[in-house]
Amino acid sequence: MTDTKRWIPGLVLAGLLLAIALIWTPADAQQGARVPKIALLLPNTSAATAHLVEAFRQGLRDAGFVEGNTVVLDIRYAEGQPERLPGLARELVSLKPDVLVASTDPAISVARRETRTIPIVMAFSVDPVGTGFIASLAHPGGNVTGVSSIAAAEMSAKRLGLLREAVPSLVRVALLWNPDVRGAVFEYRETETTARSLKLEMQSVEVSSVADLDRAFAAVTSQRAQALLLLPGNPVTIAKRSEIASFARKNRLPAMFPTREYVDLGGLMAYGPSLSDMFRRAAAFVAKILKGAKPADLPVEQPTKFELVINLKTAKAIGLTMPPSLLQRADQVIQ
Repeated sequence: MTDTKRWIPGLVLAGLLLAIALIWTPADAQQGARVPKIALLLPNTSAATAHLVEAFRQGLRDAGFVEGNTVVLDIRYAEGQPERLPGLARELVSLKPDVLVASTDPAISVARRETRTIPIVMAFSVDPVGTGFIASLAHPGGNVTGVSSIAAAEMSAKRLGLLREAVPSLVRVALLWNPDVRGAVFEYRETETTARSLKLEMQSVEVSSVADLDRAFAAVTSQRAQALLLLPGNPVTIAKRSEIASFARKNRLPAMFPTREYVDLGGLMAYGPSLSDMFRRAAAFVAKILKGAKPADLPVEQPTKFELVINLKTAKAIGLTMPPSLLQRADQVIQ
C-alpha cells in the first residue's frame, strides 16, 4: 500500500503536465510559426495584371500554399511607369521576403540590382541569358530562376510570317518596342533580320515611357505604315494595350501583338505564350524554393504551348478579310 500511495501523486502530476502540454503546445507553436512572405514586383497597373496575379495565386494553391494562411503576398505595381521600379524594388527588398517575383526584364533587372541573396523568380523574361540574369537555362547559377520566353528568332519569324499571311500585299511594318528592355534589343535585331528575309521594310518606333505614345502614334501614321508589330516585355505598351489596340483599329492598321491580352481589348491578332500559364509556373518555382530548393539549381523553363488568337470582329472593322487557312489554325477566333 505504501508503494501504491507513493506512485499515485506522481501519476497525477504526469497527467496534469500532459494535459497542459496538449492545451498550450498548438497555440504556442502557432504563435511562433513564421509565415513565408512572397514579394511581387509588377510593372503595370493592378487592373492590367489582375488575371495574372490570380493565376499566380492559383499556382500557389496547386502547390499547397494559401494566401493569408500559409503564405503572405506583398505586391507593388509600377502603373506602367518603368521609372518607378527601382524605388518599389528597394521597398520590397526592405521587407525581407523569402522570395521576390518579378515580371519583364526591367523589373527583374532592378530587383537583381537590389539583392543577390533573396531568391528572385522571373514570371516573364525575354532573354535572361543574353541580359546576364542567369548563366544558362539549365544552370542559372545565381539567385535568379523562373520562366523565360522562347528564342527571339523563332518568335519574330513566326509573328511576321503570320502578319504577312493576313496581309499578302504587306510592305512596310511599324515596330513598337522599348530599347530600355535589354532583352528587346536582341529581339529587335532578330526581327530586323527576319523582315529583310521577307522583303519587308521595318519602321522602328521606340516607346520607353507613357509620354512617348502620342509621338509614336504620329510617327506611325505620318510614315504610312501598313501594319503594326509589337515586341513583348514592354511595361508601357502592356499597361496601355487598350489605347494601342484602339489606335490600330481607328487607323485601319492590321496589328500583330505578342500576347492575347491585346486581342481581348480589340487588337487584331496575337501569337505567343500564355502569360497566365507563365505566372502559374512562376508560382511553382516559388513553392519549390519555399520547400528548400535553391534558385541556382532550378533550370529556367520556357513555354511549350503557344496560342494564335484572332479578333474577327476587328478584322471586319478595319476592312480586312482573314484567309480561311489562317482562321483554321487559330486557337481562338473572337467573333
